[in-house]
Amino acid sequence: MRHPLVPKLFSCLMKGYSLSTLKKDLFAGLTVGVIALPLALAFAIASGVEPSRGLYTAVIAGFLISFLGGSRFQVGGPTGAFVVIIYSTIERHGYDGLVLATLMAAVFLIAAGISGVGRLIKYIPYPLIIGFTTGLALLIFSSQVKDFFGFSLEHMPGDFIEKWMAYAQHYASMNIVALSLGFGSLLSIIAIKRWLPALPWGITVIVIATIFSWICGLDVETIGSRYGGLAQSLSAPSLPDFPLELEKWQALLPDAIAIAVLAGLESLLSAVMADGMTGTRHKPDCELVAQGVANAASVLCGGFPATGGIARTAANVKMGAKTPVSGLIHALVLLVIMMLFSPLVAHVPLAALAAVLMMVAWNMAELDRFFHLFKAPRGDVAVMLTAFALTVIVDLSFAVQMAMILALFLFMRHMSVKAKTLQPVEADVDRAVPEGMEIYQLRGPLFFGVADKIKDLAHPLRPSPRLYLLEMQDVHVLDASGMYALHEVALKCQKEGTHLLLSGVHGEVYAALKQFGLLDLMQSQSVFPSTKEAIEYAHSLLSENPSKELSPPQSELG
Repeated sequence: MRHPLVPKLFSCLMKGYSLSTLKKDLFAGLTVGVIALPLALAFAIASGVEPSRGLYTAVIAGFLISFLGGSRFQVGGPTGAFVVIIYSTIERHGYDGLVLATLMAAVFLIAAGISGVGRLIKYIPYPLIIGFTTGLALLIFSSQVKDFFGFSLEHMPGDFIEKWMAYAQHYASMNIVALSLGFGSLLSIIAIKRWLPALPWGITVIVIATIFSWICGLDVETIGSRYGGLAQSLSAPSLPDFPLELEKWQALLPDAIAIAVLAGLESLLSAVMADGMTGTRHKPDCELVAQGVANAASVLCGGFPATGGIARTAANVKMGAKTPVSGLIHALVLLVIMMLFSPLVAHVPLAALAAVLMMVAWNMAELDRFFHLFKAPRGDVAVMLTAFALTVIVDLSFAVQMAMILALFLFMRHMSVKAKTLQPVEADVDRAVPEGMEIYQLRGPLFFGVADKIKDLAHPLRPSPRLYLLEMQDVHVLDASGMYALHEVALKCQKEGTHLLLSGVHGEVYAALKQFGLLDLMQSQSVFPSTKEAIEYAHSLLSENPSKELSPPQSELG
């Protein structure tokens, strides 16, 4: 069962599943289910949708991510990372637009998993991840200020700057009771995390704040007063109206890409974190396929985008989970709570939920890592700050694209500065270079970032020798820019009567040169298996033509 697309659940069950393992999974699943309840409600409200949709997402997506996923310990559902994307997508395209964008993202995720893209997660720069994660945390924190302070705002702006301007304009509408309850909830969370870390702080504070608010009859907004009663059963699957206009699909494409990238990135990071805690190995491609299926099912049944939750997955591991069964149990626990206790959940005060989300944002930001990265090279700091600033000011998808492009440019610059691509070779005892011949060693990949160094040989002011020998035994990668640079050198040699020799060309590089038409075009080339043979050929060629221009050979060697 080692196939990369076979779910971990099946692998674990095939190896045998004991009663003792079930007990550990049951305890972990029950605990994580209780932890996930307030998060599902809070993330739904912060995303601008009804809290019931958060429960739909946690149950449906959470179950499928554990059932089909590639990690033993992954617990999926609504996460803070999606809050900003969901809110902005719904604001621009409505809930149906979010459903369509998520279905497009699901197709991207499934295709990425089948094609093996999951293994490319290691190429995402760490500063980029820290930058956009901290930016998302700041946005989540900002979105909760309204409920925490009890501001009376009919419409909450989506833009970060406009949001804080609205807060400043409506500070007089602050609800002191809501602020007191929110501040008390926040202090309670800090106290529980400090002195009672074994307690699930989210659900504990929500229960305390709800009971206190109900007993004292506090005049604060609750889930029920703003959104009405919660659903007590899952929503039946339904298909949205698929638009025929191409413009609609094009408008949704950036949101779909952002959802797919974030779902894939967050889930794989969570799985890697779980592997680090347990010494196991997940299946990244299987995980992406599971994310695609789970997201499609979630939005078709009234939910919204989901991914692997790092906090819930870590709690799952700490509670002693052994297999994905704990994730299935977590989803069933939420379903039971929704069916039996929804009327009680409607009394939860929004100020307390805001306090929970503020603490989630604080944990998500990981400010110690953010500030520690300022000690890294300036290029890494620039990538991190670009991702952070663009996430906050523009949007996540644009931030990731620009930060990734910047990281690639910085990497290419670093490679081109540090790489010793073109090295002159001095004569020695074993390689007696004849007079009139120059040898250069090409080292490392010949890609567009270093191609200009090869072109130095073709500079019009550079005097050409009678023979050039390029040693290529250390060249294993050659792109079109590298081939074009060699092409310019060959044209100069052909024009000035210089004989160009190549040695040590590997099979793949030789095939690339031939397919590019370079060897056919440069008829004056000779390709040799080794430098020694090339030098011997040069000796014989120069001895036959001691003073006059060398004539090109009739055929290639090698």
